[in-house]
Amino acid sequence: MRQKAVSLLQELTEAHSVSGHEDEVRAIFVDELQECGDLSADRNGSVFCETGKSGPRVLVAGHMDEVGFMVQNISADGFIQFVAIGGWWEHNLLSQRVEILTRSGDKILGVVASCPPHFLPDAQRRQVMTIDQMFIDIGAASARDVLDNFGVALGDPIAPVSAFTPLAREDWFMAKAFDNRLGMAATIQAGQILSQSLHPNRLILCGTVQEEVGLRGARTAASYAKPDVAIILEGPPADDTPGGPRGECQGRLGGGVQIRLFDPTAIANPRLARLAIDTAREAGIGHQITVRRSGGTDAGAFHLANAGIPSIVLGVPARYIHSHNGIINLEDYLQMLSLTVELVRALDADTVAELTTYL
Repeated sequence: MRQKAVSLLQELTEAHSVSGHEDEVRAIFVDELQECGDLSADRNGSVFCETGKSGPRVLVAGHMDEVGFMVQNISADGFIQFVAIGGWWEHNLLSQRVEILTRSGDKILGVVASCPPHFLPDAQRRQVMTIDQMFIDIGAASARDVLDNFGVALGDPIAPVSAFTPLAREDWFMAKAFDNRLGMAATIQAGQILSQSLHPNRLILCGTVQEEVGLRGARTAASYAKPDVAIILEGPPADDTPGGPRGECQGRLGGGVQIRLFDPTAIANPRLARLAIDTAREAGIGHQITVRRSGGTDAGAFHLANAGIPSIVLGVPARYIHSHNGIINLEDYLQMLSLTVELVRALDADTVAELTTYL
């Protein structure tokens, strides 16, 4: 399971799949789960694999998209102007490599750049460059060169370039897009494990689209799949680095899977949250309870869909998400995978019914 996790995370994190252009991750989902159940997709591109013969409909979902960019304009001298897709902190962008995915399927390498500091007044050197002051240099000589010889056009998606890399410390890895290829990997592996054994429900594995731009895919996915309960798997930001209050840390690398009870977009169903915590304790699964002042996940859309879907978010803390180089501890991922499997096995008809019995 450990080696499979590493190879799957490498394949997923190195895929080019920004919001609205999730094809490469979707293809991995289909390839990995085609023998595990019935595959389908909604009309927005979210993908599903359903396995199990009877019982409540239990959804396990991760979002397929990553933060990235889109070609917004091409200057006369061949530089690419771009817009952000998802949340970026401009500090992270300058001098970073990116790839533009053309309509022919080619990937064109470039670098995010700006006017060099040598040519800026002192006051401007100390300011953070905004995205509209940056450009991407692909080595083109003109706008016609960009279009005719590189094949780059307006609207082409742009993703960060960063290889999946082991660090010197065992089980620590660096890559882009841990938000949310961690959730996608665990969704796939949980499906592979559960499809080989009995579970008291209809399990629906799901990869949603466009989470990073407003939880858009989760809205149509909920309508399409009609789950009775939802387990959302995520790659949320770690808070164990300098600059934060260490005594309040709820996302420490090596601390185990996060069980999120609250963020501004969703309050976890209390009974489902208690079941997740109790399941983790009884199974000896390392975990950390999380209440967040900011952020959000697909649970924000799922828990409000249809007549209401009890939802819980499980996460693997990742340092420096929404950048080219995040860091994780693989043990946290394995703990999330274990809790996901055990929680699905606990969600029989009576248990699921009790989650929403209010009268």
